[in-house]
Amino acid sequence: MSDQEQADAAESAEEADAESDAEPETEDAGLADGDFVRLAYTIRTADDGDVIDTTDEDVAEEAEIDTDEYDFEPRIVALGAGHVFPSVEEELIGKSVGDEGTVDVPAEDAFGEYDPDEVETVKADKIPEDSRYPGAQVQIDNRQGHLETIIGGRARVDFNHPLAGEDLEYEYEVLEVIEDREEKAAGMLGMYLQDAPEVRIETVTEEEETVTEDDDGEEVVETEEVEKDVLYVTATQAMQMNQQWMFQKQQIAQDLMGRLDLDRVVVEEVIEGGGMGGLGGMMGGMGGAGAGDIEEALEDIDVDADEIAEELDDELDEE
Repeated sequence: MSDQEQADAAESAEEADAESDAEPETEDAGLADGDFVRLAYTIRTADDGDVIDTTDEDVAEEAEIDTDEYDFEPRIVALGAGHVFPSVEEELIGKSVGDEGTVDVPAEDAFGEYDPDEVETVKADKIPEDSRYPGAQVQIDNRQGHLETIIGGRARVDFNHPLAGEDLEYEYEVLEVIEDREEKAAGMLGMYLQDAPEVRIETVTEEEETVTEDDDGEEVVETEEVEKDVLYVTATQAMQMNQQWMFQKQQIAQDLMGRLDLDRVVVEEVIEGGGMGGLGGMMGGMGGAGAGDIEEALEDIDVDADEIAEELDDELDEE
């Protein structure tokens, strides 16, 4: 072998060693637990093909769903947060943007099997008069149900979910992986509240005190500046009236902080001008009225002020 051939062979061996030492290129593993994705989807009952939820306005109109009350647009969901059915979440893991498909969701994985024991007979007076008709949605002892029949003083109420026992078909398309934290926060709130409020994330600097001990065992208080990521949420009227928010705001905030690596959630209430006129403060009594105004008000509602005073004196004497 000539000197040139030996040099070429040595160079080829070096290139081979360099390639073997280099890290192998890895393919995109697809979606994983904790990822935020924007999904377009339509959910239908497997037996009848009835649309029960969709992000497509055309599909909603065709299914004769009222399109005035909701915004039909793709939703942001967090994988692993319970935003979609378990079987759908399992399907999405490993998928990529642009993938689409249909998942069969069995009843037990959706809204549960139908339970005959959840149909109960209750006293009719537990139901508001304007809801005493078959098919009405009622709430009794903090349980949601629908009224099947009402006869005399008895009502038969089904506390099963309206879709209990129904197998579903979940048609989806993965549109985008979300990276922006503010967009993630708005998307999570939208899933919880069906309406995404305005949000912003700011990094604020605060002073924190820490207590340590010196070499002599004496307590030493040290102050240091720390940065905290704070999510600010503008509370809409619909959000303040939302039952899930009213009863689960603490859990929702904890979920946001845990998934988005936040230190605090601040809910800001905005009150617009131009409403009703000023109301009297507590110091002013009845809307700021004076004693004479109070007597006139009592006269207007046909109540004897002297009689009220005598009743109060009698109650005090009895005490």
